[in-house]
Amino acid sequence: MPLYPLYALLFADHGLSDAAISALFALWSVTTLVLEVPSGAWADVTSRRRMLAASGALSAAAFALWVLAPGAPVFALGFVLWGVGTALASGTLEALAYDALARWDATDRYATLMGRARAGYLGATLAATALAAPLVALGGYVLCGLVGAGATLLSAALALTLPEEARGPRERAATRSALVEWWAMLRDGAGEVARIALLRRAVVLTALLTGLMAFDEYLPLLAADHGASPATTALALTAVGVAETACAALAGRVARARGPVLGALLAGAAIAVGAGALLPLGPGFALIAAGWGVLQLLLVVVETRVQDAVVGDARATVTSMAGLGSEAVGLGVLVVVGTGSVWVALPVLIAGLTVPLLVLAVVVSRQ
Repeated sequence: MPLYPLYALLFADHGLSDAAISALFALWSVTTLVLEVPSGAWADVTSRRRMLAASGALSAAAFALWVLAPGAPVFALGFVLWGVGTALASGTLEALAYDALARWDATDRYATLMGRARAGYLGATLAATALAAPLVALGGYVLCGLVGAGATLLSAALALTLPEEARGPRERAATRSALVEWWAMLRDGAGEVARIALLRRAVVLTALLTGLMAFDEYLPLLAADHGASPATTALALTAVGVAETACAALAGRVARARGPVLGALLAGAAIAVGAGALLPLGPGFALIAAGWGVLQLLLVVVETRVQDAVVGDARATVTSMAGLGSEAVGLGVLVVVGTGSVWVALPVLIAGLTVPLLVLAVVVSRQ
């Protein structure tokens, strides 16, 4: 989506303050938070590929609305649509992929597969980010938004081509209503997380790491704060995308690493991002790119631990519970930035938000 590195600037150009932009991010988080687990349970009783297609269609509508009818109310509506789409996809693709590998007795390949999938996603994001500079110069925010909406619709169509076999819950639908099946799946997933300590730890770790990374939404504003133009901001975000893509592709190599190794990687990434936020644009974003790349690698690893620990049929439900936790933590991050930006400069705020990552690194190293 070429608009990704620029949409915060779009909001700012239409008169929204940092606090108002934070409120929009929070609206997206609240929407996703409310629907996260219910949609995950629904993905365990219905077609996962259709849910992925619906997610893409809703997101495309949001991006198109932003640039065709810009204004605070439309920005808010777009974030609601995007939040619904995010909730529909959260946990759905992971569950679909892991169950497919399980049928082929190849779950040990999950981290490598999802690492490559994330690298492909980040690579596409990187290409879109690189295109943002010439697109915004050629057609402004409108062209960037429409190109992104078209690409998202294409991904929705591709989702419908994914292989998917009938699962147990759907086979019982003749005797049990979809609503009863959904409630049973919701209850089973919550019970599994509560009952299995290893799964519970993996879910909590995933939620904390993903949620604490929510301040990536402010990286375009951070670049602008250091004097970057929209085109230069897109290039700075391109560097971050290169590092993310390269590191995510390597996730399979550290998928079975023990706590001390993962803790050291997390601590190094947090220090790099925190220091980079305080430095000038060039060296600062070089450090941020390196740190963010490692964080993307670690996300694949911890998400793999969640999938490995699930034992029942409620795989998407459990994965969505991790997403629920991450949205709750991420919402807290947005509140901190939104309120703190009134008194504290954005680079200092972002540097401060890396401190919880350092604390999490200590916890991980002891597991």
